[in-house]
Amino acid sequence: MNALPHGAEAPSAWVQRWSHLVRPGGTVLDVACGQGRHLRWFAQRGHPVTGVDRSPEAVAAAAALGTAIEADIENGPWPLMRGGQAQRFDAVIVTNYLWRALFPTLLASLTPGGILIYETFTAGNETVGKPSRPDFLLQPGELLRVCAGLRVVAYENGYLAMPERYVQRIVAVNETGVSTAGAPLRYSL
Repeated sequence: MNALPHGAEAPSAWVQRWSHLVRPGGTVLDVACGQGRHLRWFAQRGHPVTGVDRSPEAVAAAAALGTAIEADIENGPWPLMRGGQAQRFDAVIVTNYLWRALFPTLLASLTPGGILIYETFTAGNETVGKPSRPDFLLQPGELLRVCAGLRVVAYENGYLAMPERYVQRIVAVNETGVSTAGAPLRYSL
């Protein structure tokens, strides 16, 4: 059985489930976007999309959906800087990718009210397949610690049977600078 190229498969169920939290018409950044499965999902819902990937083939495929940037974000500068600061988006999406040094940049890339939707492999995955190296696996509660300054709307850490894998995933909102006028913000589950 031939596997689809990274980013060409169906959008993550986690991303689909929480995409309604992105404000209508809000800008979306997909980090390590592959062929653009999440770019396609959001573009079809009227969101301007930007994807970053190091693969020229992936960027060429994703370019038809919005802005696609070829960059090696592990060995080079963050390609989305403006005036010395990270360009900001209403949503930052990351799936099946982990580069811990990028966490502060991802959080700085969220607008006030911006949503982080993150899902990747976690400790335990080494027992069922790849990735299996500890530097590619989140530690228990790691995304909660990374998002300590954000409002966590949803978090899961555990085993999925189809396909077999261990994942950790989070949805968190940057409420910094968001006016609530005394009423709590509502994030529909």
